[in-house]
Amino acid sequence: MFGRHLLAVFACLCLAAEAGVHAFVPASSFVGGLRSFQHKGAAPRAGRAALWTPQPKLRSVLGIQMQDSNYVPKPKPILDRVNFPSDLKSLSMADLKQLAYELRWEVIESVSKTGGHLSSSLGVTELTIALHYVFNAPEDKIIWDVAHQCYPHKMLTGRRSRFPSLRQWNGLSGFTKRKESEFDCFGAGHSSTSISAALGMSVGKDLTGKRTNNCVAVIGDGAITGGMAYEAMNCAGYLNQRMVVILNENGQVSLPTGTPSAAGVVPAGALSSSTAQLLSSRPFQDARQVAKGISGLLPEDLQKVTRKIDEFGRGFFSGEEGAVLFEELGFYYVGPIDGHDMDNLIPILQNLRDSPNQKPVLLHVKTEKGYGYPPALKASDKMHGVGVFDVPTGVQRKPKGLPPTYTSIFANTLCSLARQDSTVVGITAAMPGGTGLDAFGKFFPKRTFDVGIAEQHAVTFAAGMAVEGLKPFCAIYSTFLQRGYDQVVHDCVIQRLPVRLMVDRAGLVGNDGPTHHGCFDLAYLGTLPDIVIMAPADEIELMRMIKTSYAIDNMPSCVRYPRGNGYGAESLNKLFGYDLKEVPTPEQVSPLPVGVGRVIRKAPKDAEIKVAVLSLGTRLVEAVKAQRLLQASHPDIGVTVADARFMKPLDEELIRTLAAEHDVLITVEEGAIGGFGDHVLHKLAVDGLLDGGGVKVRPMVLPDQFVEAGGQGQQYEFAGLQAPHIAATALRALQRDREALELLADAPSAAAGAPTVA
Repeated sequence: MFGRHLLAVFACLCLAAEAGVHAFVPASSFVGGLRSFQHKGAAPRAGRAALWTPQPKLRSVLGIQMQDSNYVPKPKPILDRVNFPSDLKSLSMADLKQLAYELRWEVIESVSKTGGHLSSSLGVTELTIALHYVFNAPEDKIIWDVAHQCYPHKMLTGRRSRFPSLRQWNGLSGFTKRKESEFDCFGAGHSSTSISAALGMSVGKDLTGKRTNNCVAVIGDGAITGGMAYEAMNCAGYLNQRMVVILNENGQVSLPTGTPSAAGVVPAGALSSSTAQLLSSRPFQDARQVAKGISGLLPEDLQKVTRKIDEFGRGFFSGEEGAVLFEELGFYYVGPIDGHDMDNLIPILQNLRDSPNQKPVLLHVKTEKGYGYPPALKASDKMHGVGVFDVPTGVQRKPKGLPPTYTSIFANTLCSLARQDSTVVGITAAMPGGTGLDAFGKFFPKRTFDVGIAEQHAVTFAAGMAVEGLKPFCAIYSTFLQRGYDQVVHDCVIQRLPVRLMVDRAGLVGNDGPTHHGCFDLAYLGTLPDIVIMAPADEIELMRMIKTSYAIDNMPSCVRYPRGNGYGAESLNKLFGYDLKEVPTPEQVSPLPVGVGRVIRKAPKDAEIKVAVLSLGTRLVEAVKAQRLLQASHPDIGVTVADARFMKPLDEELIRTLAAEHDVLITVEEGAIGGFGDHVLHKLAVDGLLDGGGVKVRPMVLPDQFVEAGGQGQQYEFAGLQAPHIAATALRALQRDREALELLADAPSAAAGAPTVA
């Protein structure tokens, strides 16, 4: 019996050591089945976790019975003294390391309550402290590419107390945001913009005669796969402009890493794989030795930098793969160095700061996403984007029993088509997990293509495939497709190539906020001729539209669908009059006739006043609810609800009928002005159906402003696209303003809902 207990204790300690946990003592002398471990004494090496509860699997293997622990937040005496970067300047190196430990756990504890981007912030904790210790922000500019890794930066720049509101309505943004703080010198959310911005700031400092010119762009090995980063570096080298680019290599370009694809399971982009090979290969060892001789030819400040790079394999190497690209672009290349080792990181940054050198410098640091938090390190996606979770275990609290998401329905339908047709291929731009192509890749790895953060390339790549008779499905978030718009026009639409654009996250997306909303795709795609644009109202319609897109072989087509879950058979029956025992499979549904909508509910023939609500996409459910609300409270009003299905081509016959037979026609869409409603209005005007004043038309769209982060329900309420708003719009069109106000006053406020992450 004693041996069994000893074995269990030994196994726990081994696992803890493997995860980077050390200096443990039991919380209660191992009483209670090893419920928890408590760190005692000084902080471990920066980033190492000091509180760990074995995972459920381990508990089972070891036969240990444990109750879920009540997590107690860690004390943070040094972090409590740091409100702004100026408070860092007097700290010793030991204090800075302790601060990194405390800051990392503050991020973990905060994100566990709100959800957000976790592992990227954990990976740059030491780098963030070093940057703010060495540089003098906000005068010195620190630009975070994408900025989902900015949580430690925000905590060190006066916003720690606001973290309970992170990504909430009227709360702290999950990305850098200029109007939020002077320390956020450039906003972000999309990738590959930081080097261009830093270069512009550096030129601006020179031309306006600023005394110091320190502009630092921090960009990851994912964002640097975007072509804009290389455009900016090419320009910086050409201008010979002083700036520092920090390449943060963490080995995870795509989400999640490990998606089976035509290139295997490695992250997209050759940069991380080539540098990893270089670090472990003999030629790299030789290059380090050569660098010692080369360093004498460099400016004295860069000689100091090269001497600081230690036995980890950090050398200044020239003429070898990895460095040669940056040097050919006109950059001094320094690295790679350990991004978690502040003993080396801070002196190197100080040397770069104080250098009189005017050439751009690229500092290559290597970090680990999720560093210091074992659950993140073990997760396939490193806990990149998380909801609310349990700190000791990392287990996320997700609602159970929900219908499948639209993303998973797309993936299942694409798999169904691919089983029948070997020409079906899937393309994603570094978002296999977000778009569902990770599931497709498990079954069809040779037909799955993750091109990295390169939406322009993804679209034209798909066009090239279409030339050769493949059926490419290019799955890109609506907000990211903006980056590939010219390729949609020039390479797909003008040539009438049948690229199938699967536009995920269309509409309001929740907690990621304005940089990630899919508000504009209907407007920017709707201006193009020779393209079919569809928007499903439910999961069955999504399956049918994907099959419709598959069948279109003479022009591009687009299916735009929201984030979130479908409705399930029971709700569909109640809402839309279906007669389902269960939601059909992709094999059981048929394509739609192109350009044909449907009527869901028809107004009673004897109604004194008739209102038609013509919805495109996601707001059809709210239109049905508005119909019930209006007819229950106003018996003299009859309401027809129709689903347009298509924005291009419009169902002209349906539009004419609705306009001719109703007193009010309301169009509803989850998109910006200039989209579906404007196309309907244009059609009515051109056909003269507005000339006699017989029908009053009211388009309902997203407000002409950016909708801030928050719950999706809160955003819909702010946008005025819920059922009460639709009903009130009808009443106002009928000049019943008081009744409209009373209806809105009685409407319940929207709940925030579960946190959402891109």
